[in-house]
Amino acid sequence: MDSLNIALVTVGGVVLVAGLFSNPIRRAFVSTPLLALAVGILLGPSVSGLLDPAEWGRQELILEEAARLTLGVALMGVALRLPEKFPSRNWRTLAVLLGIVMPFMWLASGFLVYVILGLPILAALLVGAVITPTDPVVSSTIVTGEVAEENLPAEMRHTLAAESGANDGLAYPFVFLPILLLSRPPGEALSHWLTHTLLWEIGGAVAFGALVGYGAGRLVEWAESRDEIEETFFLAYTIALSLLVLGAAKLLGSDGILAVFVAGLAFDQAVGGDRARQEQMQESVTRFFILPIFVLLGLALPWQEWLDLGWSALLLVAAVLFLRRLPALLVLNPLLGPVRGLRKALFLGWFGPIGVAALYYATLSQREAGVSEAWVVGSLVICASIIVHGMSAAPLSKLYGRKSE
Repeated sequence: MDSLNIALVTVGGVVLVAGLFSNPIRRAFVSTPLLALAVGILLGPSVSGLLDPAEWGRQELILEEAARLTLGVALMGVALRLPEKFPSRNWRTLAVLLGIVMPFMWLASGFLVYVILGLPILAALLVGAVITPTDPVVSSTIVTGEVAEENLPAEMRHTLAAESGANDGLAYPFVFLPILLLSRPPGEALSHWLTHTLLWEIGGAVAFGALVGYGAGRLVEWAESRDEIEETFFLAYTIALSLLVLGAAKLLGSDGILAVFVAGLAFDQAVGGDRARQEQMQESVTRFFILPIFVLLGLALPWQEWLDLGWSALLLVAAVLFLRRLPALLVLNPLLGPVRGLRKALFLGWFGPIGVAALYYATLSQREAGVSEAWVVGSLVICASIIVHGMSAAPLSKLYGRKSE
């Protein structure tokens, strides 16, 4: 009971402080996820020992489900924050980012893990898949707020948000291909991946999310036309929709993460895009649902396993941050449409943050395949990304803004 009360005080305190000083934090060399991570580390077993998630049950399962819940609610906020019809108007740019850049990030990350850590190729590809998706939770601290809106072009902010929202769910088949190959004969694994993972878990998630999201939006329109729904209920309605889709998709055996994002886009299409209400949704999500997962991550970090990796761990982190994404964005720069240009490619290439999505896939991979490196390496890269991208977001955004004047 004491642990529960300490956790409640911690989560509430972090959210309150982050809210009270939100503007100074956004303008500084820190980010709210970084502050929450630091609080978790200080309270964890490696420092003060006040909280230890290992005492609460299966730590990896707690982290996995907490990350899944955070992603579900955050992705709904990302979808609602996008301008109306943004994905359809910018489908070519998103196709390049999701269809070419994302596979490159997977293969590049897997190759770096294979070369630097010497893991077997399938285990390396699994770890590479874990750290492939750009994270919508960390990205939201980069593309929202006063600093971002004053210094970054809208199309660049929205492109990063849309990519991070979509590729969280689309990372699912990249993660499960090596998992299946590690646990089944190659022929059976490929057959299952093509027919079940791609067609049902991904295709079914898209269809289910679109159907439920659009239907929920039409119900809101109907209720508003009859004056049956209060304006203040809109926030609760969208959060409830994200939870419903996340849980129902899981029960159906499909990719709930992708289903939530698609549902958010379909819902926005149905209601016509009330931007004011959607901004309120996103800010509330940021304040309450996002920060606790970083506190939890700070509590559970595998310090000894990191030390066991030696100096190769630092080399891998640097290589992933600089080579996982940036080269592909520079090479494919001419195909990026409204975000074409060297400075935009450099900015988007650097800011491909790794966060809650990777945490979810790291714990899932450890549970499904028993590859402990997925969690050890994944958590290390996540923390490095939170620190480096969090500290560089405001300065580089301001630098971009000054160069644009």
